[in-house]
Amino acid sequence: MAKKLYVLILSLAVFSCRPEKTAKAISNNAYFDLKGYFEKEVERYNAKKPTVEKTVAINGKAEIKRLVIKDWQRELAIFTDADINKSAWQGAFTIEKSGSDTHYTSENKKIPVKEVFISNKFGKVAKVEVIIANVNLLYHSNDTLTYYPDSLYQIVKQQKIKLMGVKRYKIVGKIR
Repeated sequence: MAKKLYVLILSLAVFSCRPEKTAKAISNNAYFDLKGYFEKEVERYNAKKPTVEKTVAINGKAEIKRLVIKDWQRELAIFTDADINKSAWQGAFTIEKSGSDTHYTSENKKIPVKEVFISNKFGKVAKVEVIIANVNLLYHSNDTLTYYPDSLYQIVKQQKIKLMGVKRYKIVGKIR
């Protein structure tokens, strides 16, 4: 009996100590990996800690500050959230390529991201532009997001809430 118990314990030890196979992330992205791209930008900016001249304007009233962004993930979250590779959105975008530029568009009313424009120069992203539209019975908004690596990011938003006036927001971050 002791011999069987010894063999059982030994075989459990051998099989439990085998190295686990690591799952490799396989990219199933049908479109440009906007989320992955901005996650890398967040890492880069968190390490670099650039100074930003940030202008925030609401209905034309602007305030300008120079600062070091402490949380780039939060700062660029609106770009990351515009990921067009969501599984429910597969096949919903048309792709037009012109030279080194790629333009993704969707006419699907259920998808808020309407357009994504990626411009490349020398094999690197030179510009990202995203158009987002949200419409329902009480609320209507249009966002235009623009990003130039190591230079500028801009968020222009116009929203209309039923029974209220139109609000216009503009955030411009000049990266130094």
